[in-house]
Amino acid sequence: MLPNLTRRALEPAGPSGSAQAPPAPLAAARPVPTPLSGGAPRPTGRLPRSVVLSAAAVDQAASPAAAEDGLGIVALDPNLQAHEEHLRYRWQQYRGTKDAILANERSLADFAKGYERYGVVKENGRTVYREWAPGAAEAQLIGDFNGWEGQPMERDDFGTWSISLPDGAIPHGSKIKIKMRHPGGWWVDRIPAWARWATVPAGKMGAKYDGIHWDPPASERHVWKHKRPGRPDSLRIYEAHVGMSSEEEKVASYTHFKDNVLPRIKKLGYNAIQLMAIQEHAYYGSFGYHVTNPFAVSSRSGTPEELKALIDEAHRLGIVVLLDVVHSHISSNADDGLAGFDLGQPEEANYFKQGEAGYHSQWDSRLLNYRNYETLRYLLSNLRWWIEEYRFDGFRFDGVTSMLYHHHGINIGFSGNYNEYFSPATNVDAVVYLMLANELVHELLPDAITIAEDVSGMPALCRPVPEGGVGFDYRLGMGLPDFWIELLKHVKDEDWSMSTLVGRLCNRRYTEKTIGYAESHDQALVGDQTVAFRLMGAEMYTGMSALQDPSPVIERGIALHKMIRAVTMAYLNFMGNEFGHPEWLDFPREGNGWSYQYCRRQWSLVDTDHLRYKFLNAWDAACLAMDDATGFIASPWQWATLIDDEKQVIVAERGPLVWVFNFSPFNTYEGLQVPVPEPGRYRVALDSDAWDFGGPGRVGHDVDHFTSPAATKEDPSAQYHSRGQFMFVLSPPRTVVAYRKVNEEEEVAREEARRRAEARAKVGPPPAVQAIKAAGNNNSNSSW
Repeated sequence: MLPNLTRRALEPAGPSGSAQAPPAPLAAARPVPTPLSGGAPRPTGRLPRSVVLSAAAVDQAASPAAAEDGLGIVALDPNLQAHEEHLRYRWQQYRGTKDAILANERSLADFAKGYERYGVVKENGRTVYREWAPGAAEAQLIGDFNGWEGQPMERDDFGTWSISLPDGAIPHGSKIKIKMRHPGGWWVDRIPAWARWATVPAGKMGAKYDGIHWDPPASERHVWKHKRPGRPDSLRIYEAHVGMSSEEEKVASYTHFKDNVLPRIKKLGYNAIQLMAIQEHAYYGSFGYHVTNPFAVSSRSGTPEELKALIDEAHRLGIVVLLDVVHSHISSNADDGLAGFDLGQPEEANYFKQGEAGYHSQWDSRLLNYRNYETLRYLLSNLRWWIEEYRFDGFRFDGVTSMLYHHHGINIGFSGNYNEYFSPATNVDAVVYLMLANELVHELLPDAITIAEDVSGMPALCRPVPEGGVGFDYRLGMGLPDFWIELLKHVKDEDWSMSTLVGRLCNRRYTEKTIGYAESHDQALVGDQTVAFRLMGAEMYTGMSALQDPSPVIERGIALHKMIRAVTMAYLNFMGNEFGHPEWLDFPREGNGWSYQYCRRQWSLVDTDHLRYKFLNAWDAACLAMDDATGFIASPWQWATLIDDEKQVIVAERGPLVWVFNFSPFNTYEGLQVPVPEPGRYRVALDSDAWDFGGPGRVGHDVDHFTSPAATKEDPSAQYHSRGQFMFVLSPPRTVVAYRKVNEEEEVAREEARRRAEARAKVGPPPAVQAIKAAGNNNSNSSW
């Protein structure tokens, strides 16, 4: 998302997708907690409050019964009944658009092979350049291969210009442009819309980009070695920007990222990378979101073959790679990008909308015409290009909120009222494009992952297209980072409301998968602050040495950083935030003297053993390792069983783990009564207070916590917070501890193995082994 798009309300949806009441105040009055209702020790029904519904739980949601085509979502969410007319119209537009495509193409997948026809391609032993530019009165092909002397192109009835040349007439690496005569009579030079690489002369300030014909010989092409990994059960995303991945003050390369950053990501335990700023963008400071050349790899960081090598290595490591794709708008830079093909022609012959509808006032960018047949070909082909040519495993679609509505979400506070989602303000053409895009991606790659960056909370965004949904696999929980900022800025720690916190974490549609996160690149941009920097501020410059006692600010900051990520299940992470990278992100620009000081990652901070950054890094890795061991992220079992505003305590069951969060800044609870799902013996599985994670180590890890029944003689059916048993634990302030039930059979087997090992050590090796050793010793003393 571009930094100046205002993010609005939280995703307003309850268990059935219903609109929510206004959120509770952050600092609520603390009532005496009352037990949550209902349930057996491991109930099959729904408890009153779920902390986070996992992807697996969403998959288990019942599919709607047979319904009218495209209206299956209505059976799933009764609140949609009032909007059946809108949904029916949307479905008819989708079907009509797809049918029109199929009438001209064999399939949607074939329609998305535009890159085999447009741009510079080989046909029947000839080199052909073809471009859809119906606004041009004349067109010529120019480049260094022809001395920049225009070669005339021919126009067909559909506004496509072409020229056929002898094979090899445009060598690999040639600079290439199309020269077009504007209807007003003047000539303009443009980079081909389908250019696969574009470069700018090195060291020349303000220079324009050149399209580069990329067709290396076989000896220089990347040879793929590794298969794609399967889709992870629990998605753990590392959001990364290749250009700023070096500690040096420069633009880092794809090769640097492959050799230096990928090993870090693998070691931490992430199983997906979301690569930002890959599509070429003339303005580096746009964070990659002002795309100029959608088919081109950003040349700042290297060549297309070097990007392929990066992705191939990620696949070797078992990591899926997602492209942060920008189809919500295009840079208004006409000289260097696609916007240059708008020569004032009407919308039916244009990639872009016209007038106010074609301009995003906050982003200063051009808006696409999703109704246009050739625009659809271009965008769908772009998705297929990145999947097949570069083997990306899916996409994070940027700026989806801007696409869904004609108002683009500007100055709109979404309240959850369904009239906000289904009205004349809805951009049905864009919704239809997104339905086609998701259908195509999953047809080409069934294991593909698609993620929508939407803050509005549009219902059915992540339901399958045949149901009438838009077809995404996940949506980003964009309200959560805003919530943490609001809480940290405006509410004292001792006034944090656990009910409000759990309510915000649960505020999502239970039939749609949501990626929760505490912060992303958005919060790191200049003008904002990361969670770590907001917690610790300037003391990070002087107080992060582990050779001295932490100040109260540092102690609080490290403790809360771990807790915030754990309670949010923050498994989308921007590069460096896992260890609390200080300061902010600021790209080189005139206002900072074109400095790269804040456009890099200071890996040495986490690599220096005496600095406390290593503790946050270790906590992040431990949480991911715990997910590998227990599957708690993707588990369908996700319940908050105890929410105590007075104590500022939350107890949550996530998979086989019982998590105890104590957000109180002051109170240690000795003998805290904790409801547990099953009777037995529990031990610490993960402890934010442990020494390894920078804590004082107040919780004993070798202690057995035996459960007690909640039932009594007086009340045999009694339960404690919907559980038939409980245990007592020590809960220090600002800590989270996860407990796991001991498997008694495994424990007995381990103990028996330990005893046998000790016995063998005391007795020594068997007599035969002793004799052999003795013989060897005797031989060593003899002479031949």
